Amino acid sequence: MPTRKQTKELFTVLFICTIGLSCHTQPTIDQNIEEAKTAIAKSNAIYFQSFLKNDSSLFIKSYAEDACIMAPGLSQACGYKAAANFFRTAYDDYGIRNGKFITTAVYGDAKAYVTEEGLWQSFNANGEMFDNGKFLVLWKKTAEGWKMFRDSFSSNRSSK
Repeated sequence: MPTRKQTKELFTVLFICTIGLSCHTQPTIDQNIEEAKTAIAKSNAIYFQSFLKNDSSLFIKSYAEDACIMAPGLSQACGYKAAANFFRTAYDDYGIRNGKFITTAVYGDAKAYVTEEGLWQSFNANGEMFDNGKFLVLWKKTAEGWKMFRDSFSSNRSSK
């Protein structure tokens, strides 16, 4: 039978080992944020490729299955079908053929969600910028990786 001192030493060693292992196996908030930022940058690069290629499937893959697009002056549009309709309208009616996202900040612990703040620009078939504005996107960590969950944006241009 171990002595009281030996038992105390054993518990101390086990406690230190447990703490040490948990510190090495749990990602830190910084690691989570960096992973999210990398995924967001990749998704943002693909997003406007969908307009260059007129390929709504690339656009839709940026969104979570239960995502909602919250465009100014319109009702909230949710789900893949709504994202496909949004793409068609942007491509056919507004003439978007390219664009650019400029991420200015990413907030959160990035365990399940993270918020991206930034600026955007839209370009027509002639490469001319015809609209620009700001956005907030709530990203959701899914089985397929980081996907847009709530997409809210507004133009910097006057509606007059």
